[in-house]
Amino acid sequence: MAIPMALGPFMFHSLRFGYNGIRRDLSTRWAEIPTVGGLNRLQWTGGDDDAIQIEGVIFPHEFGGLATLEGVRGAAAAGAVLPLVTLAGNVYGMHVIEGVNEDQFFHDALGRPRRDVFRLRLRRYTGGGFSPLSILATLFG
Repeated sequence: MAIPMALGPFMFHSLRFGYNGIRRDLSTRWAEIPTVGGLNRLQWTGGDDDAIQIEGVIFPHEFGGLATLEGVRGAAAAGAVLPLVTLAGNVYGMHVIEGVNEDQFFHDALGRPRRDVFRLRLRRYTGGGFSPLSILATLFG
């Protein structure tokens, strides 16, 4: 089964722990410099934020996936810094998990959800060393 994307050791699969889409927000700062006789000039002062939101749906009864979601929640609680990479070769860099939201639907007699919609909020981590080797070390131990 193909793994289209991985957040550290957490592999997104097409059926078990899948995702529907990715939203990426990048914001930068620009300082305005007043000028006489024309439009004010702008000077770039650096990046502000690089955030990613991943949304997905899991069907625990049919395909599993709740254990992986719990692992992601544990990594978030531990403050883990994880690489985000895709099968297509996109390396989004190192990220922290700022939040895990989920909506559970259609519970069985034991209270387990049959459908679970999740959203992960990630923010780019710029501290510490980042290299392709650090990504491999995180993925494969």
